[in-house]
Amino acid sequence: MAYSFTINDRQVTAEEGDMPLLWFLREEMDLVGTKFGCGIGSCGACTVLIDGEPTRSCVMPVEAVDGAAVTTIEGLAKNGELHPVQQAWIEEDVPQCGYCQTGQIMATIGLLKYTPDPSETEVREQLNNFCRCGTYARLMKGVKRAAELTKAAGEAGEKA
Repeated sequence: MAYSFTINDRQVTAEEGDMPLLWFLREEMDLVGTKFGCGIGSCGACTVLIDGEPTRSCVMPVEAVDGAAVTTIEGLAKNGELHPVQQAWIEEDVPQCGYCQTGQIMATIGLLKYTPDPSETEVREQLNNFCRCGTYARLMKGVKRAAELTKAAGEAGEKA
């Protein structure tokens, strides 16, 4: 059986329904920004957006995304413009080694979708991606800056 879905606005088809989405992205689509961390959905390094919701791709079989829209880190920038969360990460110098950061960025996008101005407590409760380097203080600054930039981008879009 073939499974059809979009990845970063591109229609794709997959044959192996039980293959984890992470491996389809990395091995079949050559989208290596999504990282393998634990393989059991605990660390969050593999987080992507599925229909706009942050999802751990290492435990998501391809068949479960049939008909869905998948967004990876490679699909965030549009027309040469970084996504506000990516821009915030640069401005606040969030990453240290950077391995977990694509998952952190995708999880932050999901957080800001429902909580546009999160408190520190909300960030700590809702972002449960693991950072081995312990850059949580910079991550907190990045989320706050991302909230500001996302709000500004939304307001600019409303005025246009």
